[in-house]
Amino acid sequence: MPWNAVTRGALAAGPLLLLALHTGHTALGVVAALAAMLAGINDRPGSRRASVERLGVPALAGAAGLVVGTYGGRHLSAVPLTLLLTLLALGAGSVSAVGPVASGAGTQLLVAAAVGAGMPLSGPGWLRALAFLAGAGWLLALRLALPTPGALAGDFRFDGERAAVAAVYDAVAGLLDAVGGPRATARRAALTAALDHAQDALTGPRLRRHTGSAAERRLHARYAAALPLAEAATALAWAGDTSAGRASAGPRRLAAAVRASGTAGPLPAPDRSAPGLRALDDALLRAAEAFDRAEGGGDLHTRRRTARDLLRTALGAAGREYGARVALCFGVAAAVAQALHQTRWYGPHAHGYWLPATAVFLVKPDLGPLLSRVLCRAAGTVLGALLFAALAAVLPRPEGLVALVAVCGALLPVATRHFAAQTAVATVLVLALVMAGGEPQASVSRIGETLLACAIVLIVGHVPLPGGRGGAVRARLASATDAAHSYLAHVLGESGDHAARWTLRREAYRTLAEARAAVTLAAAELPAPARHAEGSDDVAATLEHLVDTTTACAVHLDHSGSLTPRHTERLTELLDVLGRAGEHTGPRAGREPRTPPPAEALARTGLRP
Repeated sequence: MPWNAVTRGALAAGPLLLLALHTGHTALGVVAALAAMLAGINDRPGSRRASVERLGVPALAGAAGLVVGTYGGRHLSAVPLTLLLTLLALGAGSVSAVGPVASGAGTQLLVAAAVGAGMPLSGPGWLRALAFLAGAGWLLALRLALPTPGALAGDFRFDGERAAVAAVYDAVAGLLDAVGGPRATARRAALTAALDHAQDALTGPRLRRHTGSAAERRLHARYAAALPLAEAATALAWAGDTSAGRASAGPRRLAAAVRASGTAGPLPAPDRSAPGLRALDDALLRAAEAFDRAEGGGDLHTRRRTARDLLRTALGAAGREYGARVALCFGVAAAVAQALHQTRWYGPHAHGYWLPATAVFLVKPDLGPLLSRVLCRAAGTVLGALLFAALAAVLPRPEGLVALVAVCGALLPVATRHFAAQTAVATVLVLALVMAGGEPQASVSRIGETLLACAIVLIVGHVPLPGGRGGAVRARLASATDAAHSYLAHVLGESGDHAARWTLRREAYRTLAEARAAVTLAAAELPAPARHAEGSDDVAATLEHLVDTTTACAVHLDHSGSLTPRHTERLTELLDVLGRAGEHTGPRAGREPRTPPPAEALARTGLRP
């Protein structure tokens, strides 16, 4: 149970609404509470530093969307307003392909634009935007200021970083325990996820270029010390050396030391009978030195993405496909909402924001396959609307509505584990907010609009678009293939630059995890769209084997100076398989064909270029 997130949720939207009611600024309080709710959806486990970007960037985008929607709704007629919202969705959808933070920003931009255009609230657009920023900023302030219960060892400001780094050492130990068994592949994937999370936790935005405290520098050094351990454990898993399991006690002691902000103490040394075990022993020795130093510091080996790289991703195949899909869904939903408003479907109260805002959440691929999202959204909305209708009949006003908002805010961090539960809680919270803002009870109309949005997204989501489907999968596979080949070329080049090698290794595994997630999502779609990703799972599996084999080669070269026939034969086999599957990572992915490893590097090991 994430008690810290539950506490923040209870202290966010409810108190904001209560303050607004007592000061007579109910409309602004509704906007601030809505912003706190949206920020709560993005409030995920991690470091405080990373939460600044994860919560702050979407909040800024939401404030901008609120301004555009407010002035557009007041000064434009139905057709120009629909065109404006559609163009906004095209840009927001394309940017969402960049990453999770960009996706959250695109979502809040469109939801806030729909609210600004369709929710009958008083006040100018700029004042609404300030209220929106104040609501999201209040939750962010709670995230930064409140300590995590049970995590007060050392400097509580870095409890998220400590938990993330400790999870890396636990994942290394788990992989060592699984060596030679059927769960080794899953444990290696878990190690990649732990490393990705720790990297993100440690590389959040900062005002200064370098770390500002000794505690943070020590955490950086302890994360860097885990990279050789992860490399050695991966090599042992590739070799299937079952004797490696006896060495898992060392990483577990290091994990406990990270959590307690203490020293490592004596560590059990593995035997040195094989290159992988020698690498593990050396990595443990280096880790012990890093833990015993009073000062620390170390390279996080993160990928450096320039503005040009981000723009290329947004304008690439994945960005174009997602942008077109979001624009079509959001535009159709906005047009239908405007038509219903003009025909007085809503009666005397205009609330045309529900239909397009629902379409935004439904079209987001981050939340699962399309059919699953539609069914969960429909079930959650029906359940939430019926529950709110029952509660609204007995709760006093406005005190009961404020209490309901506070309770739903507390439940939201738990409900985010399932889209239907999240939808139900968010529906109750939003209905309580709009009723507190002066609208009558409208549960039945919300159910109808949600079902209509589900139908729109389900139809539009399967409409063929120019350029075909599967662009996101092909783009992710192309990036993973490029990263894998760069990593392989560096290892076979025997440069001896371990820092560069670990950076390339992290990039290879991170892009591979992103590609695997895209492939898994595409495979879970209905048969018609899933057909466009056929064969991608085999390519991703081959890339996983190639990167694991490259890691095993790197460790073996470090401790023996040459590769065995098993290494070279496996590399040749995997490169041949990837060559035959090249259509998955070629120009159709919106990129140039991949560049193979340098011929001279391959020739040194007897491999075919």
